[in-house]
Amino acid sequence: MSNSPKARIVCCIGDTHGYITKLQNLWSNLETQIDPSQFQTATIIFLGDYCDRGTNTRQVIDFLIALPSRYPHQNHVFLSGNHDLAFAAFLRLLPPPPDGSEFSDGWKEYEASEEREGWFKGDGYENMHLQGRRWGGTIKVKFNTAKGTEYQGSIYDAGPTFESYGVPHGSADLVKAVPDEHKKFLADLVWVHEEDDVFVNTDGGVKCCKLIAVHAGLEKEVDVKEQLKLLKARDTRVTKVEALSGRKNVWDIPEELRASPTIIVSGHHGKLHVEGLRMIIDEGGGYEHKPVAAIVLPSMKIIRDTDVLAK
Repeated sequence: MSNSPKARIVCCIGDTHGYITKLQNLWSNLETQIDPSQFQTATIIFLGDYCDRGTNTRQVIDFLIALPSRYPHQNHVFLSGNHDLAFAAFLRLLPPPPDGSEFSDGWKEYEASEEREGWFKGDGYENMHLQGRRWGGTIKVKFNTAKGTEYQGSIYDAGPTFESYGVPHGSADLVKAVPDEHKKFLADLVWVHEEDDVFVNTDGGVKCCKLIAVHAGLEKEVDVKEQLKLLKARDTRVTKVEALSGRKNVWDIPEELRASPTIIVSGHHGKLHVEGLRMIIDEGGGYEHKPVAAIVLPSMKIIRDTDVLAK
């Protein structure tokens, strides 16, 4: 893989969703296809959603926690996805609202959905962030028509995550079952990450850009500085963080960022979509039969766990 001598490698890895074999195979392919000296000093940005749907959340988090010691010269960035935020909320790991309000104040806006989504009502729910209650609850409908699959316990498909820690879905015992190092990992996840001087190969040549990595994207019609301020502060007064869980409203690059070259890279959307400097890297979407993918900058090369390397 040829790159400008000045261009460091930045690799953005899409949603893993509890598939440890896919993650291991993708990592092996990255290690093989990127020049060894560049890989050892690369910036690796994980775009979030490490849990749910796949059966090996615990092993995925073990793998991620071990990376800084295995690759001490790499820079590892672990973004929070909406699934990870909900997992952390269930474990009561989120920072309290900065204004002194209660998490339970945020339930009211969405209370019409409580019965259908079967919000968690077990031990510790009394002042749990809404997304933790949704994550640990039991949805009343069985079939997810949008995905053509059956829900795995909750609206988040959290059942496999509970089971990976040896407890049944919806059990408050998960709080005790999750190791302290996993709790620290979840508590430390960032909501946004910025990089300066990231090089990208374009039709017009190599371009130097700013990069903003966030799980779903930035809202098009909301002031970017205000969004970044909220995300950097991990402001838990917000019951639904659009940058982590939005859809159409976070698909495009905000107009105010187009004045200077800015990459927006995210996962979340269950698609692989690269259009100009807007990069959505979530080819797997949590589906067992679809690959987990990464994009490597500056080359813009897509690498998948399913790649078969020439011998």
